Amino acid sequence: MTLIQTFDTLTNRTSHSLVSAESDNAISDNAISQPDLQPDSHSDLPPDSHHRPHHSDLLGSYLDSGIQLPPLPIVRPLLMVGHGTRNPRGRQDLIDFAKIYQELDASRPVIPCFLELTEPSIQAGVDQCISQGYTDISVLPILLFAARHNKFDVTNELDRAKARYPQLTFHYGRHFGITPAIFELWQARLALLDTPEHNPNGIAREDTVLLFIGRGSSDPDANGDVYKLARMMWEGSGYHTVETCFIGITHPRLEEGFRRSRLYHPKRIIVLPYFMFTGVLMEKIERIAAEQQLQYPDTEVAMLPEMGIHPLLLSVLRDREIETQQGQVQMNCEMCKFRIVATTAEQRSGHGHNHDHSDHGHDHAQGHDHAHEHASHEHASHGHTHGHDHGANADPYAEPEKYHNRIWQVP
Repeated sequence: MTLIQTFDTLTNRTSHSLVSAESDNAISDNAISQPDLQPDSHSDLPPDSHHRPHHSDLLGSYLDSGIQLPPLPIVRPLLMVGHGTRNPRGRQDLIDFAKIYQELDASRPVIPCFLELTEPSIQAGVDQCISQGYTDISVLPILLFAARHNKFDVTNELDRAKARYPQLTFHYGRHFGITPAIFELWQARLALLDTPEHNPNGIAREDTVLLFIGRGSSDPDANGDVYKLARMMWEGSGYHTVETCFIGITHPRLEEGFRRSRLYHPKRIIVLPYFMFTGVLMEKIERIAAEQQLQYPDTEVAMLPEMGIHPLLLSVLRDREIETQQGQVQMNCEMCKFRIVATTAEQRSGHGHNHDHSDHGHDHAQGHDHAHEHASHEHASHGHTHGHDHGANADPYAEPEKYHNRIWQVP
């Protein structure tokens, strides 16, 4: 299995490298310092390859890219909410992403935080805003699709913060979604795989299957967006076909995706993991891809890396922040299962229901009325259970039948 190394991000690094102790990750007062990690003892990479670029180098790389950010219409602090990961490099990616974005425009604070699995938490991020005298805050979910975390868990955390600080007003923005910039990013990487350096056997696209891997969620609407994007990547590409699969929660899973891909007898399978940053799941995808290559050596497997801190992602981030400031956040919520349940309840009760976020400080500016059911969100000892397994427990969705029986339920 060939793990493709691209050089289009601002933190190019080699597989298996760890966060260097020299890395500057003190983006905010509440950001935890990373432990002094040593390079992977099993890696045969040169020592220099384990060091991440300094922030000044990253900023210079962005400026050299030629992409310029439009000015912000409002000076308002930005809370960037990542999912969170137990992987130190994945955590650092989000912090670096925020740090670079802040350095490109120092007109307002940019504060990174995480929903779960690592620190600083959303509550800690809000505390920092309060300590600096800010009560009017933009909040952006650094998430690719609008699943439960985006619609339910992050907003519940904001409700908790609002209960602690009633004077707060949150302006909640949109996830990254399907955008031309991200589409362009992946098209450029796929073109790279046509070059002799990355395709020494000269395998044609018509002899290649594109295997598109999403994270997987318990929201059918978000899973459908993964299929939509995968199909759009295939349209006009010349690949024999595209197979779509997921690394967790929903189905088909990655192993099944490989099995389906082999049914076309391709000479090559290109693995496209649709992830923003690295983490435990990216490592799992890499491991399974390597196993598949060993098991079926006659079919070449080439795996692309996660998106990383790419200049185009910074442009999308800017678009999302401006949308939030101008109150122009729009989401397609017609098939959101939270909305469907709320609408059904309204019809049965015979009276209208409007989940107005303004009464508890959210200005989502998108007119959707998801039923954020606060009673079911457990916060005891900060022991969040955000609706999917992170490896500590058995997979509740491992059997497709159980998944189908539960998927349209809401928390």
